[in-house]
Amino acid sequence: MLGSKHQNMKTIYSLLIPMFFLIACGSTENQSDDSESSDSTIIETKVQESKIVYEEIVYSADSVEMIGFLVFDANNSEPKPGILVVHEWWGHNEHSRNQARKLAEIGYVALAVDMYGDGKQAKHPQDAGKFAGMVMSNLEGAKARFEAAYQVLASNQNTDPEKIGAIGFCFGGSVVLTMANSGMNLDAVAAFHSGVQLPVMPNENLKAKVLVCNGEDDPMVPAEQVLAFKDAMDAAGADYKYISYPGVVHAFTNPGADSLGAKFNLPLAYDENADRASWEEMELLFSSTFK
Repeated sequence: MLGSKHQNMKTIYSLLIPMFFLIACGSTENQSDDSESSDSTIIETKVQESKIVYEEIVYSADSVEMIGFLVFDANNSEPKPGILVVHEWWGHNEHSRNQARKLAEIGYVALAVDMYGDGKQAKHPQDAGKFAGMVMSNLEGAKARFEAAYQVLASNQNTDPEKIGAIGFCFGGSVVLTMANSGMNLDAVAAFHSGVQLPVMPNENLKAKVLVCNGEDDPMVPAEQVLAFKDAMDAAGADYKYISYPGVVHAFTNPGADSLGAKFNLPLAYDENADRASWEEMELLFSSTFK
């Protein structure tokens, strides 16, 4: 059993390491933030009794059609801060949509982003690694996809376009940190169980406040990478907070992590306490930023 687990750990690292290698070898030159706005189409709208409105929106960039999930409280007509939500490496699924719903319930307009296109989801870690690597090995394309989602959110009549943040999980955490480091016009970003060895490390272009919440025992985020990330943040003079939760491993915000970990023999596990504590930290970040 131990040999099998070790072999599967080797498998996951073999997927992650090439992905990060591809990321590191991609262009890291800052792209202009003056990208043209992408057209978008609402294809479905649903309203709950609480007046939380869900809109499934199709938008495009980088020659790809993407499916976003926009959520807001229709009872509050005032423009509200907008938050982009970037999915785990499994793709745009119910986990990221649920986070968007939770954000809407506490007063934000949230858009669950589709970084893979066509709402594509991975059923196996090999597919997840392939999808994530294809996006992040093409940094210019990744920025175009993120910028397109940004424009959809910022242009919505319920959103205050001067107040935009982002959160991301796993792959999505690496995405939002990379976009912030690239100088994207984000006020604050929060990354959960996120990689910190990024294609664009923290530098003078970083404008956003940053929160990173990771498991202290997450083997996918080695201590030496955490130290290098913190050193880069300090050198950049960044406004940031890095939290490590003892005894916590990867994917701790996803209630489905236990079954995925068991299915693929991977170090994935939901942790209710870390999930709740990290969400509260995110709420503090945004409330202090958008006060």
